[in-house]
Amino acid sequence: MELEKEILKLIENNSQLTAKNLAIMLDESEEKINFIIKQLEQDKVILGYNTIINWEKVDGEGVTAMIDVKVIPQREVGFNSIAERIYRFPEVRSVNLMSGTYDLSVVVFGENMKDVANFVSQKLSTLEHVQSTVTHFILKTYKKDGYLFDEPEEDKRLVVSP
Repeated sequence: MELEKEILKLIENNSQLTAKNLAIMLDESEEKINFIIKQLEQDKVILGYNTIINWEKVDGEGVTAMIDVKVIPQREVGFNSIAERIYRFPEVRSVNLMSGTYDLSVVVFGENMKDVANFVSQKLSTLEHVQSTVTHFILKTYKKDGYLFDEPEEDKRLVVSP
């Protein structure tokens, strides 16, 4: 299990590492690394491989919003049933069960603010067991999953001393 954790830590930070690279880094055989990775994928420990993209540098289009959702949990299934209904919408990027005032945190993407507003008013708010929502539009992303989106600007002011 310790080798699996080491592999997971390495590929979490760089999914482009090959089994050959991992084998060298961990002093193991490439075949063993491949076997472990395939097993982790089959066991749904590894769910996928993502690339973090700064879309503002490509086209700057689209709007991301975080929506706090208060729901009435259902008998026997709690929050799971309503969370499943929500995550099936194509606009939804993620759904998390939260502690605090709201029950679910939903991240959605739309082409513009109107798309997000329509999603909230026509799809999300109309679901049975949804009591209320609060929508927060993301204006700028500074850091995501450990990656900085913009390097801090160098201070170009002249130093003035007495």
